[in-house]
Amino acid sequence: MPPIAASRPYLESTLTLRKPALLSVTFANMKLLMMVFALFAFAGSATSQPFLEQQYGYSRVANAFRNKEDSLKMRFNKLGLQWPPKQVYIRSFKYDSELEVWVRNSNKEGFKLFKTYKVCALSGTLGPKRVEGDYQVPEGFYYINEFKPNSNYHLALGINYPNQSDLLLSDSAKPGTDIYIHGNCVTTGCIPIQNDQVEELYILATYAKSYGMDFIPVHIFPVRYNIAKSVEYFLKVSNNDKPYQKFAITLKDAFDYFENNKKLPIICINKKGEYVVF
Repeated sequence: MPPIAASRPYLESTLTLRKPALLSVTFANMKLLMMVFALFAFAGSATSQPFLEQQYGYSRVANAFRNKEDSLKMRFNKLGLQWPPKQVYIRSFKYDSELEVWVRNSNKEGFKLFKTYKVCALSGTLGPKRVEGDYQVPEGFYYINEFKPNSNYHLALGINYPNQSDLLLSDSAKPGTDIYIHGNCVTTGCIPIQNDQVEELYILATYAKSYGMDFIPVHIFPVRYNIAKSVEYFLKVSNNDKPYQKFAITLKDAFDYFENNKKLPIICINKKGEYVVF
């Protein structure tokens, strides 16, 4: 690995917007297993009252709406955003300990940043989760697959780990499970934020789901690829791990696409379990 002073040229040669060799594959020889994040089903014309009513039926959720909705409306108005949000996108950065929440109200719009929360506890190191009990926070492309209003960690949103990529690349018998974004600031592989923050996120996600967004995307990156200090740390950690560098370059392709377009890329998984970003 080059010295820190030479990290910028190294970054430009290894983590730029270039596709690794796997992107030479075509749809004809790919096993498209999942996830076209840019094309999630989106109703948007009316709320799903049964889901809202179901969530209101839990006292912890009802209290969150009572205590937080007015302030959320005010912040949306201040930022020039339309309330309530009909689509939500979440992305998290492990080394930087941050979780961003982006919103929009139709597929024709670009996402706008609503808020960045501090991830208040972290277990494991950089790198994807590959086996139960490794204390790793996953890295990759996921979606919210569970609302947990009676969580032991205040409120929780489940992430669909293991996804199809993880099932192919992780331990076949025990890849691990039960990964959440939750409150209470403790973790053995999840993404915890403060209780008042998870209340806000839970409300936003509830509205998005009620408007027909059944797959709220969650992208988990090892680092912020546009922060030199973060990239330098990644290069240090991954110096002798070429497979992980290749994996992280593919994640960066999705990061860069969103940074440039404020829309989600198309993400597929090939028959090797590798992400392919278009």
